[in-house]
Amino acid sequence: MTLATSTLPGEAEAPTATMAKKALRRQRIAETFCAWSLAGPALILLVALFFLPVFAVFVIALTDWQFGSSSLSVVGLANFNEVMKDEGFRASLINTLIYVAVVVPGTIVLGLAIALLIESGKSCRAFYRAIHFLPFMATLTAMAIAWEAFLHPTIGLVNQTLVSLGLPTANWLRDESTVLPALAVIGIWQNLGYAMVLFLAGLKSIPQDLYDAADIDGADLWLDRLRTVTLPMLGPVTMFVFIVIALRAFETFDTVQILTQGGPGHASEMLMYTLYRESFQYLRTGYGASVAVVFLFIVVTLTLIQARVMDKRVHYQ
Repeated sequence: MTLATSTLPGEAEAPTATMAKKALRRQRIAETFCAWSLAGPALILLVALFFLPVFAVFVIALTDWQFGSSSLSVVGLANFNEVMKDEGFRASLINTLIYVAVVVPGTIVLGLAIALLIESGKSCRAFYRAIHFLPFMATLTAMAIAWEAFLHPTIGLVNQTLVSLGLPTANWLRDESTVLPALAVIGIWQNLGYAMVLFLAGLKSIPQDLYDAADIDGADLWLDRLRTVTLPMLGPVTMFVFIVIALRAFETFDTVQILTQGGPGHASEMLMYTLYRESFQYLRTGYGASVAVVFLFIVVTLTLIQARVMDKRVHYQ
């Protein structure tokens, strides 16, 4: 005779709950391992190529190390005090801010205008996109040499055109009053194609229903459609273009190095050229590192301010 045994509901559920918890824990461990396996290589590269060099620059900025020297000594904040008192640094900072203030809005306005013209056309859109995007893809050295020929004081195309029109000419790259505007025009021309392509992508993403609704509401003029539909819908693209072009403008170096070497005087000297000159021409690497730290602080601060101010005016879908 076999006696039947009965189990309480809680006794049967307890092992099942324990097994479920173990399975859930194993699943979480597997997911965590998979996530770190995928993100690990990128994280290692980010640390090796960004955070470690930035940390090294901060450390070098606290020393008097000269490039190629085998010895150094810690000087604390002396390099930063010298940067704040350096008239050349202040001149390059002012020049950079003026350059950015001209290049960024000029690139955005012209890039959007060209994108609107191309989008409104009926034919040859691919050709026009390629033509306007070529400056962005061109080699910076070749581009700068071409502009040097265009702006030559005697045989340059710009002055020859002005002479034919009976207008006064200028030595664009050797006059303190014209060198910075000339570099700003080159900067706008260089970044124009990139901004245009991004705006074209943004225009493609705007639903046609919004324009139809604007027509029904009486906004049938192109200016009304631009103000009520196009510009608000392009808010995220505009903010992205603004930040990217601003960063590229702050990093301007090639055109200054090839065309002006910061001259005449300090009229065209930019922060990146000051950093290069102090670190690799004068071999004052510690001082150059302090310039790099100040430059990084300024760029990050202005970028965060731009993002905060513009984000309040952006309408996300």
